[in-house]
Amino acid sequence: MEPTGLGLLSLITFLPLLGAIVMMLIPREQELTHKRVALAVSILTFVASLALITKFNGDTFHFQLVEFMPWIKSLGINYQIGVDGISYWLILLTTFLSIIATWFSFYVDKRVKLYFICLLILETAMLGVFVSLDMILFYTFFEASLVPMWLLISIWGGERRTYAGLKFFIYTFAGSIFMLIGIITLANLYAGTANGQLSFSIIDIQHAVANGSLWAKAMYLQPWIFWSFAVAFLVKCPAFPFHTWLPDAHVEAPTAGSVILAGVLLKMGTYGFLRFCLPLFPDTIAKQVPIIMALAVIGIIYGAIVAAVQPDWKKLVAYSSVSHMGFVLLGIFSLTHTGLLGGSMQQLNHGISTGALFLLIGLVYERRHTRMFKNFGGLKAQMPIYSTIFLIVMLSSVGLPGTNGFIGEFMAMLGAFESAYAGAFGLNIWYAVVAGFGVVLAAVYLLYMFQQVFYGKNENPENQRLKDIKPGEMAMCGLLLIFIFWGGFYPNTFLKPMEASLGAARMMAVNPESQRPSWADSTQEIDADQNLVANGQILVPAKLHYPIVSEFQVPEAGAMGSTATLRAQERPQEGEHE
Repeated sequence: MEPTGLGLLSLITFLPLLGAIVMMLIPREQELTHKRVALAVSILTFVASLALITKFNGDTFHFQLVEFMPWIKSLGINYQIGVDGISYWLILLTTFLSIIATWFSFYVDKRVKLYFICLLILETAMLGVFVSLDMILFYTFFEASLVPMWLLISIWGGERRTYAGLKFFIYTFAGSIFMLIGIITLANLYAGTANGQLSFSIIDIQHAVANGSLWAKAMYLQPWIFWSFAVAFLVKCPAFPFHTWLPDAHVEAPTAGSVILAGVLLKMGTYGFLRFCLPLFPDTIAKQVPIIMALAVIGIIYGAIVAAVQPDWKKLVAYSSVSHMGFVLLGIFSLTHTGLLGGSMQQLNHGISTGALFLLIGLVYERRHTRMFKNFGGLKAQMPIYSTIFLIVMLSSVGLPGTNGFIGEFMAMLGAFESAYAGAFGLNIWYAVVAGFGVVLAAVYLLYMFQQVFYGKNENPENQRLKDIKPGEMAMCGLLLIFIFWGGFYPNTFLKPMEASLGAARMMAVNPESQRPSWADSTQEIDADQNLVANGQILVPAKLHYPIVSEFQVPEAGAMGSTATLRAQERPQEGEHE
């Protein structure tokens, strides 16, 4: 591939890093200047990312705005970045929430310079994860995000900040080591198909998977490499039982850290499943679906039950994240078109709704310096505007129709029902049924929390001195409310750009060899009906590799005479293409 030079994606990715370097040159004592520069850089990055809206084509599954430059030629490592429907909204979510996090952080008065430098470096690392098309580059950004978040927790966190920061770092770093081993193994397997030429390009490796050459002689390695990636992403989500670092990190992190952690960092795990696990391990993925679906369902119920008994406002929302991310995994690993769209939508919804909840909790915490339910009561009368905003955000987290939370959860569960009904991957209907109880439990613990904090008597003198939120704080919350209702009433705005790319990821996971789309083949596209086409001709019809049909069908008239009877339609074996 010929070098392309740097373009829009590089500008978006590295503008925060450039801002951090500029801030290093500003004297430490100029704290207000540091805050203003950080906010200005975050806004400029978001404005630059908005250019993607005009340049991105949601009708193709191929990577767009690709930039390529040689990095370490001898090892086949290159600077290669691009965007597709899977990463498109995650880039915009990152730049948007970074503004919110920076804006709210103006209250920080301890080591201000280092704090905002960490925020900007963290933004670059997160953006780098979502645009990387070289696996070593991806791993570099993936690991780089650990350091600034660890510092944010360890320096500006709560009483147990050292413990929480260290636990966060060790868990996520240890999981990533397995992924690095998997990356190196994949590159060496590819070299065996390319005359010894190493490549860490996701496009090259996916093409070799699509044409069947990568795993032709090493099929026995596929489950091992799959799990080397899966463990890293399960820790990052986090999924049960790898979740224990998350409540501690959330509780001890400063408010901006919690917003970024919930809104973006957790999505790096689910994004990894979509980018790597589905397209690169098609012969293994079906066998692993029951395991990951089971972890997702356990996480949904476990997170909800533990959240329901928390006396701490922030810890309750932290455990709710474990539950909500379970719905994302449920949708993705249903391997249905509906489920994948729902899971991907839900990760965006969780970023907005849970990020907003942490922001709102932080607004009160900075005034009262407590998060315990018992220390509140009657805030509805004391802070009516704040209470109304909190109620809307909370209902979106519950999944009330008309809010963004409903669409993602509904489609994720529908996808799980479709997959289970078809008897695919050894699933049964109880996966989806039990997951559905998680929605009910979410309503229980969130409504209980709202009743404890906002109703009752306001007898505490500290609470009686509370003022309603300021205009600037109201503006921040208003921006988040826009997306809550936008996603609820106009979900196609978010779903349409993802369809082609998610369709390609799904086809890689469920279609047999020779019927898988290739990112490297520019003649291939996925049409509006989810058919794989080339030059206007359908290559692979948009049929599930297992049929989802009514249980019984009536034969055509005369096919069996006047005594025609209802008969059950046979399902093909797993992996058989209809």
